[in-house]
Amino acid sequence: LCFRLAAMSHWAGLLSTPAKVSLLVLVVSAVFSWSVLSDRVPEFALTKIEESDIQDDSGKEPVTEDDADPEDLEVFYPTHQWQPIRPGQAVPAGSHVRLNLQTGDREAKLPDSENGKSDPREERRRKRLGKVDIDSSSFTSQELKKALAKMKESEKAERKAHEEEVRKKFRPIEQLKEEFEKLNVKMETDYEIMVKLISKFNSSASTLDEKVAALYDLEYYVHQVDNAKDFLSMGGLRLVIDGLNSTEATLREHAAFVLGAALSSNPKVQVEAIEGGALQKLLVILATEQPLAVKKKALFALSSMLRHFPYAQQQFLKLGGLQVLRSLFRQKGMETLHVRVVTLLYDLIVEKMLLEDSQHGDQLEEKIQQYRQVKLVPAVVEQDWCVVVSNLLAVPEHDTREKVLKTVSVLMAFCKERYRGDRALSSTLGLLRREYEELAAEEQRAGDRDGYFGELLGSVNSVIRELG
Repeated sequence: LCFRLAAMSHWAGLLSTPAKVSLLVLVVSAVFSWSVLSDRVPEFALTKIEESDIQDDSGKEPVTEDDADPEDLEVFYPTHQWQPIRPGQAVPAGSHVRLNLQTGDREAKLPDSENGKSDPREERRRKRLGKVDIDSSSFTSQELKKALAKMKESEKAERKAHEEEVRKKFRPIEQLKEEFEKLNVKMETDYEIMVKLISKFNSSASTLDEKVAALYDLEYYVHQVDNAKDFLSMGGLRLVIDGLNSTEATLREHAAFVLGAALSSNPKVQVEAIEGGALQKLLVILATEQPLAVKKKALFALSSMLRHFPYAQQQFLKLGGLQVLRSLFRQKGMETLHVRVVTLLYDLIVEKMLLEDSQHGDQLEEKIQQYRQVKLVPAVVEQDWCVVVSNLLAVPEHDTREKVLKTVSVLMAFCKERYRGDRALSSTLGLLRREYEELAAEEQRAGDRDGYFGELLGSVNSVIRELG
């Protein structure tokens, strides 16, 4: 103030008398005002007050914003309008915060989208959470803690109720073990089961029904390659081969059934079976008078032995196996076996052709040499199987015709001259063509261009073209 008065007196010497008077009045007013303010507002004094001297009305020190417990801070509930943030209020995450340059207060509000509407994600969140009371005095921190504790207790109660419900449905493993022990239940392996079944079949004390039941169960197990090998090692194969000579037709039937299941795609069992005389016994069953069920199972076992086993095929021809199969076409009541025999011949011929057409390797060369010793096709032509096969085209079943047509196509290279002179075959092929043309046309009208009858028509036309 003294500095300002000195400066003003310096400039006063340069002014006129009226101006000097006005300046003097201004200075006196300023001095008077400063003295009045100094007397009436002592709190503006430049003195330092210790924080320990600041107390509230109750005599306790107030808690500042920095020292407050975050859980005890008052929550600021924003709206879509700017609102000032009071000291100590906690602003929710995601709110927009600004500093008002006019008032110096911090303000906050809910975020808005670019088009002026509320954020859709925020709206979905509020809808999912339900209506929220934004009154700052609605909940205290203690109330929130209590509500959270109740939620945890409710969750524990629900989990406990679910566990009790599960316990009611399922029994503990210890209880199950005790019950199994009381019932004397023991989990057995396939090997142990087959041992018991073989023992029951071989026991003289077992009844016929028990022996048949044992064979029936054995057929299920020996389908597996490893089980069939175990069946061989425990002497079961020898027993079922001997069972082919049983005086009981049902035992011969089921023994052949078990033998065929064990022979399927199992070279080791095939070798042991043919060395054990199974081939001869099967041919005897097929050549003699037997029930149809027995011959059907014997043909199944014979097919399992011959497939992919050139040595057995060679022995089959030496023992007159083709003549035995040919005799089935002269026996009454064996019509259901005819298509099975034709299918077997087709498989054996195609099996050899595919192997000869494949790329030769070190491992296949020996097997090819074995197949070359099997003179199956010449024997088929010599025994007039060409006509026997083609005559089956007159049967009404489409499935049988399909298999016969495939066999005729395979035999065409060897039986062409015989087929060209067969007027019955020519007439049958003409009838089949007209029948399958109509059926194939119906399929096409129904939208099935590659239907079953269309394929049969193609097979018939192919045979006709070969003969033409």
